[in-house]
Amino acid sequence: MTVRSAVRPAARGRRSPAAGDATPAPGFAVPPERFRELVEDALALARRLGASDAGAEVSEGVGLSVSVRLGELENVERNRDKSLGVSLYLGQRRGNASTSDFSPAALEQTVRAAYDIARYTAEDPAAGLPDPDDLATPEEAAMDLDLFHPWAIDADGAAALARRCEAAALATDPRIGNSEGAGVSAQQSHFYAGNSRGFRGGYASSRHSISVAPIALRPLQRGDDMQRDAWYSSMRNAADLASPEAVGRYAAERALSRLKSRKIKTCEVPVLFESTLAAGLVGAFVQATSGGSLYRRSSFLLDCLGQAVFPSHIDLVEDPHLRRGKGSAPFDDEGVRTRRRTVVEAGVVQGYFLSSYSARKLGLRTTGHAGGAQNLVLSSRLTQPGDDLPAMLRKLDRGLFVTELMGQGVNPVTGDYSRGAAGFWVDKGRIVHPVHEVTIAGNVKEMLAGIVAVGADAYTSGSRTVGSVLVERMKVAGA
Repeated sequence: MTVRSAVRPAARGRRSPAAGDATPAPGFAVPPERFRELVEDALALARRLGASDAGAEVSEGVGLSVSVRLGELENVERNRDKSLGVSLYLGQRRGNASTSDFSPAALEQTVRAAYDIARYTAEDPAAGLPDPDDLATPEEAAMDLDLFHPWAIDADGAAALARRCEAAALATDPRIGNSEGAGVSAQQSHFYAGNSRGFRGGYASSRHSISVAPIALRPLQRGDDMQRDAWYSSMRNAADLASPEAVGRYAAERALSRLKSRKIKTCEVPVLFESTLAAGLVGAFVQATSGGSLYRRSSFLLDCLGQAVFPSHIDLVEDPHLRRGKGSAPFDDEGVRTRRRTVVEAGVVQGYFLSSYSARKLGLRTTGHAGGAQNLVLSSRLTQPGDDLPAMLRKLDRGLFVTELMGQGVNPVTGDYSRGAAGFWVDKGRIVHPVHEVTIAGNVKEMLAGIVAVGADAYTSGSRTVGSVLVERMKVAGA
């Protein structure tokens, strides 16, 4: 067993609104009131040094991660992370510095470091804080999205849940003979940010999970047929997690279904992406329509605003104010207000994903996406309530149903797509046998345009929700 403790800068990510009182939430060492003092002190120091603009953010994260394997405790990891970051502007020259020391001396040193960096940085016409009209108002910044649910669990309790999860997987079938382990994680964080243009806001968030990776074995005359799979449940509120037993059994069933996998001959057929993987197609679209890719001209979807990228039956909606959503936020990483919007309507791109900087580079206006997309839902106007996975397999008819992807084989500039895959061969709408050691290839632009159907079996992966996706045709390289 190993026990680790870490103190490192807190990660910048999706957070939820925190209470404004001065009492730290369970597990936090620094109260929100102290965060506000640090931000105001940092901005005051920047003004005294002659900064034309400045922004500051203070954050703290607390977490516990426990893993077991074959019933034995393997890892207990605790982290308490904190960070103070300052961005300082001298006209259109920007300097940034950070520290994990909240003492007055360290704060002054950090602000001076940002100032010195800005002094020797070249001017950038796009640099600067967001325009005041784009910043969230105090009322908007204080929006309650119900994303903070601390989990009062200790290492023993987390280990007990992980053991239950793994035990359920092992008890599913005698062929589940091994395990890569099970884990439980409880994470929470809070922050406060402000800038010289009047924005102030902060919130807290939590994210908890349970996972397991069982191994299925089938003795053969020459060696063993061994297949692994995994499953997990991740929620803002631990009360919303699937039961450890349900997670374990489903992971075991997935591993068992992959026994007797075989290769298939190279072919060109329709491909059905399991809902857990279909979110990757949405992710590729987001990357291609994000400001950084667009202004660098490194996207396969350049100048696609107002153009049909998806078929006319596809819509993509973004809702950053979804309660308990994993991508929910009242404002983005710059303090810009977030809004519900339709990103794709009837297949036509209605908007990009832009920060203030990338918007200025493109001559456009920020969309409130410094930090990424927020709660995207891909849907098809052709989807019926009964379009579950069996129905989607019938729509596939004959082709490959993909349940696992390997590698990062997507070229963001050309859209070329090539990834290792595993899944099932389908004929006449029925699964015939599991498939492994194949590669699926195509071009993301053609794949998006070739979406034939989206299932009603919607699954949320991170901040993206989508059902299984049927692509009209792809190359499958096998034996």
